[in-house]
Amino acid sequence: MGASLLDDILAETLDPAYAQAASSRARAADPSAQAAGRSSSPRWRAQVLVALTMVVAGLLVAVTYDVTAAKSQGRQQVRSALIDDIHGASTVTDDLAAELEDLRAQVSDTRERLLKATTVGQRALDELARAEQGAAAVPVSGPGLLVTLANAHPTADQDPVGGTAEDNSRGRVQDGDLQLVVNALWAAGAEAIGINGQRLGPTSAIRFAGEAVLVDFRPVTNPYEISAIGDPKAVSGAFLANRDVIELAGLSDVLEFRFDFAEADELRLPAAGTPELRAAQAEQAQPATPKSSAPGSSAPGPSAPGSSAPRTSGSTPPTSDEPPGGAP
Repeated sequence: MGASLLDDILAETLDPAYAQAASSRARAADPSAQAAGRSSSPRWRAQVLVALTMVVAGLLVAVTYDVTAAKSQGRQQVRSALIDDIHGASTVTDDLAAELEDLRAQVSDTRERLLKATTVGQRALDELARAEQGAAAVPVSGPGLLVTLANAHPTADQDPVGGTAEDNSRGRVQDGDLQLVVNALWAAGAEAIGINGQRLGPTSAIRFAGEAVLVDFRPVTNPYEISAIGDPKAVSGAFLANRDVIELAGLSDVLEFRFDFAEADELRLPAAGTPELRAAQAEQAQPATPKSSAPGSSAPGPSAPGSSAPRTSGSTPPTSDEPPGGAP
């Protein structure tokens, strides 16, 4: 114990406190050491500020990401909900349409069974069948003419490597072109007409909405195939002789849109949409026409005051088909 204390005193001749004080006085006397101490303090503050700035920026980025992710997830949920609603509504519409077709078939079968029981009913049934044919309310099939209209092919720009195709708006088929072809086919004697399998009825309309062609408010897409059922030879001959069709063929060569036709042995068209019944009125029975009296006899009933007596000559009076005053 004593030897150890003596060893420490001999090894450390200067007390540590005195050594620290001497070192402090030496640094105070040295200008370079003072400058180093002063420069280290601002650098430390700058490092602290940079670290705090990065921490705040990281927090802002994290908060922004969370908000954006939440909004994106909310939009995706709303979009998914809307898609589900659309699918659900489409399914309900399809089910109602199928149910409507079944009910129509039941009504048609019941009506046909009841009307066939009597002669008057059979006559009404024949008239109804003719009316349904005229209203395009029943599907039809048979030979005919198939006319095709299609937009012109897109034109490429001058770049031979990475050129993009541009739509040729001048060569696009318009609703007026389809109307012209349909009217020409009706005039040529077509019995039934459809565009892309969609049957045209007496009240069907062909319109252009934006860049889509609507047939009875239903879009049809390019190419447009117009099916016309009828005698192929007669319909094609009258169709090609139509002046409007000749002009349309010349226009197709200039604008480079497709316009061709071909005779078909078998075409099938579905029934058109059932027209809406707006008004109906029962026909009144025609009054019976009285039989004409024998020559020389007067017509029954009192005569009007001041009127002359009927002639009793053998000539017959003019019938209702003859104009007043006799034949010219």
